[in-house]
Amino acid sequence: RWSYLQSVAKQPEIGKYLDEAMVEIERENPTLKGVLPKVYARPNLDKASLGGLIDLIGTIAIGTAKAQSQDVLGRVYEYFLGQFALAEGRKGGQFYTPESIVKLLVEMLEPYEGRVFDPCCGSGGMFVQSEKFVEAHADRIKNGAKGLPLFARDRISIYGQESNQTTWRLCVMNLAIRGIDASNIKWNNEGSFLKDAHRDLKADFILANPPFNDSDWSGDLLREDARWKYGTPPTGNANFAWVQHFIYHLAPTGCAGFVLSNGSLSSNTGGEGDIRRRIVEDDLVDCIVMMPTQLFYNTGIPACLWFLSRYKNGSKNRPRKGEVLFIDASEMGTMINRRNRVFTDDDIKKIVGTYHAWKNAAVTATSAGAGSEPAPTEGYANIKGFCKSATLEEIRKHNYVLTPGRYVGIPDEEDDGVPFEEKMARLTAELKAQMEQAERLDVEIKEQLRKIGFEL
Repeated sequence: RWSYLQSVAKQPEIGKYLDEAMVEIERENPTLKGVLPKVYARPNLDKASLGGLIDLIGTIAIGTAKAQSQDVLGRVYEYFLGQFALAEGRKGGQFYTPESIVKLLVEMLEPYEGRVFDPCCGSGGMFVQSEKFVEAHADRIKNGAKGLPLFARDRISIYGQESNQTTWRLCVMNLAIRGIDASNIKWNNEGSFLKDAHRDLKADFILANPPFNDSDWSGDLLREDARWKYGTPPTGNANFAWVQHFIYHLAPTGCAGFVLSNGSLSSNTGGEGDIRRRIVEDDLVDCIVMMPTQLFYNTGIPACLWFLSRYKNGSKNRPRKGEVLFIDASEMGTMINRRNRVFTDDDIKKIVGTYHAWKNAAVTATSAGAGSEPAPTEGYANIKGFCKSATLEEIRKHNYVLTPGRYVGIPDEEDDGVPFEEKMARLTAELKAQMEQAERLDVEIKEQLRKIGFEL
């Protein structure tokens, strides 16, 4: 028990006691077998620091009813995952998707009940956020709020796969401390393409952040795979292998939301353009969201969100066959340090509100620019520079390029009320002063260089 570990925290054998505790936990919890670390007895680990850590953790209220309701242990675990990913950069980002992106994906798809699947699940953030979403909306669902199905926790089941064993362990522990069943989270070295651990699964929701532009995905071994319904992906890039893997696992009324690099929206390399065209013509694309830079810890590559749906015929929302919603959120987000950006709750609310309003209400005339208020839930309107509901015919005219900027346009600049002639006079005066200053600086630079023996 934890109380016993606290009582012996200052003893030199504390590492051995901790390892024994891990063995006992795994014995009592079969899904954790082989998952927990048992390395605390190793000689090079400072036992005084280990005892101090136990004392420190002992000051935190974890097991109380209040702490459990606030998910204190889960929040601590999530914080350390994020900090580790931030510190590790490229390596760390492979197992951790920043929380604001996960929250946006989950809020868009609303996974209330059914099978939730992530075939590249990392440390399990998609599952954790799905659980948080369900808990946050439990009262509304229980009361049968308009448009929401009745909720029962045991009607949610999660399925995942991870090829990195250490990351798989992080995921299983992440779920275990929240009491989420991890029995369908599978690990194998081969990965989802070569050894699909859930071959027969048809998921109601797919949430994923696969590796961007992966060139080492063993595509040369899978040229005739049944999953490539829309075309064989190029061996040098797994983007559309992932897209078709997701589609293959979608239930007849399922939907998917996932992250891809921006290149997936326009690339024609290796037949990717033809694959994208066939997916669009099959009317699976529901929404595309362009995201800003610096959202990810492990890459500076700009990214986008794809949302696919098999129920655009109106079985769950309004009929929207032949329509695709484009959202340009590339100017949104807030910098939290010099390198990283996050979506704020207001950003998420605006994007999510726009998407759900579009799914549930007819499209009306274009409204004001991107700075206007979020689309109301009772109606949707195209907003120049921010969102546009496009038809398949419009997408065909753009040669199946799905970059939102091509559809939403540029927001109108607000008129500041200053007459054009007055504005131009001011601007040209400023330009003249800047040019004169540049000339003076050029002369000064030449003089300083001459003094140390260099002539221009």
